Amino acid sequence: MKDTECVAFLQWALPCLERRWMGYRKVRALVCKRLGKRLHALGLRDLGAYRARLEACPEEWTELDALLGIPISRFYRDRGVFDLLQSQVLPALAHAAIADARTALHCWSAGCASGEEPYTLAMLWQLRLQPMFPQLKMHVVATDLDSTLLARAKAGCYRRSSLRELPTDLLAQAFEPHHDALCVRAPFRTVQFVQQDLRTAMPEDPFDIVLCRNVILTYFAAPMQQHLMRRIASRLRIGGALLIGIHESLPDGVAGVAPWSGARSVYRRIADSPGA
Repeated sequence: MKDTECVAFLQWALPCLERRWMGYRKVRALVCKRLGKRLHALGLRDLGAYRARLEACPEEWTELDALLGIPISRFYRDRGVFDLLQSQVLPALAHAAIADARTALHCWSAGCASGEEPYTLAMLWQLRLQPMFPQLKMHVVATDLDSTLLARAKAGCYRRSSLRELPTDLLAQAFEPHHDALCVRAPFRTVQFVQQDLRTAMPEDPFDIVLCRNVILTYFAAPMQQHLMRRIASRLRIGGALLIGIHESLPDGVAGVAPWSGARSVYRRIADSPGA
């Protein structure tokens, strides 16, 4: 399959699934490889024949949608974000929780892939912040659509390349070697992993912090972005924090949130706003 053929197909098909081409432009090789395997499995000669199948068999759109997940993740991804969480965001949320006589912070990692982000959050809290707030626990729920990625997350074992950005103190205390991998130690296996499609289901708890980075605002079209981000914002407590990707922008139409002072890609919920 030629790159130009795959690009033309994606530029036609992605809007039909409320996704955006620009989010896939740099990762199209992975999607095109998956498409090639799907064509082979169906016995189709080219993408023109696959387009005809999509037009004739609506159920094939579900199969195509399943090929579009991008599993890019690693521990401590975008170091500045986690440094900011440690120095500003989590302490502020902890003080607010204590003032409200609560005993835990509730956190959600949306689109968690194979678990690197929520595990990083749990490790950061337990090893660096909980000693300052011993009366507070952290509950982390992590959701993703891909059952294969969630199985890897629950297994909690990773290649060293996925851990190269993790600070050495967290790496030494939170992991143990197992064969040719490093596995999360038992005290840090506190993350609740749940299979959910953000377009149809979300956790219901009020959250102190939601991390939704490089998922909705990268890969979905503007109307879907607005709809989903409004729903996500509605699940934050007043004063809670919403983190998006460092190269992403919150779309217009998401009411009740404002930039967190001095923090890039972090927003604070400041008022009630009904979810969509």
